[in-house]
Amino acid sequence: MEFKDYYSILGVKKDASQDQIKSAYRKLAMKYHPDKNQGNKEAEQKFKEITEANEVLSDPEKRKHYDELGENWNRYQSTSQGNYDDRFSRNASTFRNGNFYTYSADAEDIFENLGGFSDFFESFFGPTFASQVKQAVRGGDYESEIHISLQEAVNGAERQIVVHGKKLRIRIAPGTTDGQVLRLVGYGAPGSRGGRSGDLYITIRIDKHPFFEQRNHSLIYNLDIDIYTAILGGVREIKNIEGRTIRVKIPPGTDIGTLLRIPSMGIPYDHEKRGDLFIKVCVHIPKNITTQQKKLFMELASIEKNKR
Repeated sequence: MEFKDYYSILGVKKDASQDQIKSAYRKLAMKYHPDKNQGNKEAEQKFKEITEANEVLSDPEKRKHYDELGENWNRYQSTSQGNYDDRFSRNASTFRNGNFYTYSADAEDIFENLGGFSDFFESFFGPTFASQVKQAVRGGDYESEIHISLQEAVNGAERQIVVHGKKLRIRIAPGTTDGQVLRLVGYGAPGSRGGRSGDLYITIRIDKHPFFEQRNHSLIYNLDIDIYTAILGGVREIKNIEGRTIRVKIPPGTDIGTLLRIPSMGIPYDHEKRGDLFIKVCVHIPKNITTQQKKLFMELASIEKNKR
C-alpha cells in the first residue's frame, strides 16, 4: 500500500483551515459525484479518494494523527500494540471506540457502493470503521449559482429551479448583494439510514450593468459632461436604476472625478433603508477645436494668468 497524501488529493496546503478543506471537498465532490459521472470508473475512484481524504482532514483528531505519522503510517500498521507510544495508543484506542468519527452521505455511499475505503485508510484508523459507518448519515450539500441583473438586485426577483424533480420558486429579496448565499434546508443530497438530507447553497451573482456600479448599498453612475458644463455648470437628465428620469445639477467649476450625491436612490437594505446614488463626473476634453475656439481659450488662459 502506498502513502496517500490527502492534502494533495483535495488540492489544499497542509496548513489549510477547516473552511478551506470543506470548500475544496465540496467543489471536487460536485465534479466527480457518481450521479454526474454514471459509468465513469475513473470519476468513481476519484470521488472515493476525495471522500476518504475529507473523512480524515475534516476531523481535527484524525487529521492530528495523520499529520503525526505522515509517510511513517506503516510503522503504526506493522508494530505490535505493546510497542506503541503510550500517548498514541490511547488515542488509537479512542479512535477504534468510534468517539471521533463523523460521516457524510458521500462517505457512506462510497463505502457501500464503490467498494469501500482504501486499505491504507483502514490500516490507519482501524478495521471497525465498516461497522461504525452504519449509523444515520446526513446527506451531502449541493452548491449552485443564480445570475440576476442589477435592477433585479435592487427591486427583488424570483427564479424557478428544479431539484430532485421538484420545482422550487426562489425569492430574491430587494437589496441582495453580489456573492450573497441562500440556504435551502433539506434540498441537498438525500441522507441514508434515516439521516436527513443535506442543504442546497445558492450563490447570487449580479451581472455587470452598462451604466451603474454597485458599492455595498450605494450605486455609482458615470456621467460624461463637456468642458463648458464643467466650467459654467448646468443640468443633465439621467434615468435611475428603476428607469425614472431625474435631473442632476452640475455646479460651476466641477472637477473631473467629482462625486455628486443623491440621497436614497441606491440599494435597499434593512427593510426600510436605502443607500445613495453617486454621480461620478467625467469631463470630456475636446480634441479638435476651431481657430476661433483656440483663440478664446488663449484669451481665457491669459485672463487666468493675470489673476495670479
